[in-house]
Amino acid sequence: QVQVVESGGGLVQAGGSLRLSCTASTRTSIRYYMGWFRQAPGKEREFVASITPSGRTTLYADSVKGRFTISRDNGINMVFQQMNSLKPEDTATYYCNARSVNIVPGSETGGSWGQGTQVTVSS
Repeated sequence: QVQVVESGGGLVQAGGSLRLSCTASTRTSIRYYMGWFRQAPGKEREFVASITPSGRTTLYADSVKGRFTISRDNGINMVFQQMNSLKPEDTATYYCNARSVNIVPGSETGGSWGQGTQVTVSS
């Protein structure tokens, strides 16, 4: 029911920045919880950040606190993730997620997912 598309990945050097964008398209007026997950080769998908429908509350994985910022356009289901001070261990495919319930660590399934955007951080 929801089409999710993310973009903004790329190749950067350690210490650099990227800004990811995601749009969850729907014909309804529902505002979704939205978030970002990532999966590196050979590793499980992990929670990165999430934001409530109002945009007033955010949640971050410990590994990205202070470096990543999630935000949204509160008028539509569009979310951004500013990633600063990138580290090689941030290298992964980043997936945008939209769902009707809160997105928290351990909730790696559920809702609607984008196809992913690749982030590669060189050492």
